[in-house]
Amino acid sequence: MKGEPPLDMIFDIHNVSYSYLPGQSVLTDINLNIRQGEGLVILGANGSGKSTLLKMLCGLIHPDSGQIYAFGQELTEDALRDSKFLQDFRQRVGFVFQNSDAQLFSATVWDELAFAPLQAGLTKAEVNRRVDDVAELVGIRSFLDRAPYKLSGGEKKKVALACVLTVNPEVLFLDEPTNGLDPRTQFWLVEFLSALQKAGKTVIMATHDLSIVEELAQRVIVFREDHTIAADGIPLQVLSNRELLLEVNLIHERSHFHLGGNRQHR
Repeated sequence: MKGEPPLDMIFDIHNVSYSYLPGQSVLTDINLNIRQGEGLVILGANGSGKSTLLKMLCGLIHPDSGQIYAFGQELTEDALRDSKFLQDFRQRVGFVFQNSDAQLFSATVWDELAFAPLQAGLTKAEVNRRVDDVAELVGIRSFLDRAPYKLSGGEKKKVALACVLTVNPEVLFLDEPTNGLDPRTQFWLVEFLSALQKAGKTVIMATHDLSIVEELAQRVIVFREDHTIAADGIPLQVLSNRELLLEVNLIHERSHFHLGGNRQHR
């Protein structure tokens, strides 16, 4: 809103490129900044590089070239070797993987939720309080004693999200958050993430699911299949640009996408 001070910049990305294998780039010369409190959706077809960017912003991988600054400090392997910076950074960001099974490893759901706060050095009483509060918030109190591998896909997604929230991060990253969810759980997740945004969290999602963009994004970044950024704008600008959506392989030429829904002609 005009007259209000600008939001604080929390990520600043300069000329970042990355390849998993020599000569096979998955990010090419990316320039981007992200501000506190944004609801950001990164759109792109499978393999376009959006998930790689999320992992990079979380410090899980590092660029081949270029720089990433997080909370005013360059995010590098060397920086994350500093125990103070590492602990501070890990408490400020949380990552929810596309595949919940890749994130869950403990014997019980309670153990899963307690793991991160215990690693952060919190007291046993504070860990218990956080586990109880987050379990109530996410609606998983009834299966705190169950083994994660016995849960349904939707239940695992809730547990994975709860694990991240127990450290109360400022920034929440989600990779393909609606993937594999039934309609009821997807509706719950969208409502829950919207509430987190209203509470002041920065929520950043990578997806090719156009149906959640209107409800969760204030800003949309679109990746091309050549791993470059095709667009950066508000949802209305992006979703109403049919030529752009066709170019980046988010819709088919026989699709009839419109704001508020997507219907496939057969």
